[in-house]
Amino acid sequence: MSSDDDLTTVRVDQFFPHPPAKVWRALTEPELLAQWQMPGAGEFRLAVGHRYRMTSVPRPNTGFSGVVEVEVLAFDVERMLAVRWRDADPAHPADWTITWRLEQEGRGTRLFLVHEGFDPDDPAQLMARRIMGGGWAAHVLPALGQALERFP
Repeated sequence: MSSDDDLTTVRVDQFFPHPPAKVWRALTEPELLAQWQMPGAGEFRLAVGHRYRMTSVPRPNTGFSGVVEVEVLAFDVERMLAVRWRDADPAHPADWTITWRLEQEGRGTRLFLVHEGFDPDDPAQLMARRIMGGGWAAHVLPALGQALERFP
């Protein structure tokens, strides 16, 4: 996770014993995304400007409504994917960029995640950063690893 002096960003990296092409598929193929990300991830399309919605449990203590509006910002096949996440409720200030970067490491892939845009002056955003920082490492990346084990 990011250091405590950078309250605007969460950084996590994870090694997967799978080649970048396979990890890329898990990040970008809708039927595979649906296996490990929030409901709605199956609506993903690898096209800059594509928008879709994902749903999760609302977290009032962080100002999260439970609905994420996602927009694909940029990609470089098998190397990088950047998306914007905004809370669907305009009253909630969440507006983040999630960037996945893949690097071959031996026969596997080191996946770097940068989740940025937290407001360090907003206590709810700081709580969201703490929760999401732990959640990426403890829940999301392990779920991705399990999905990678299930498909060829």
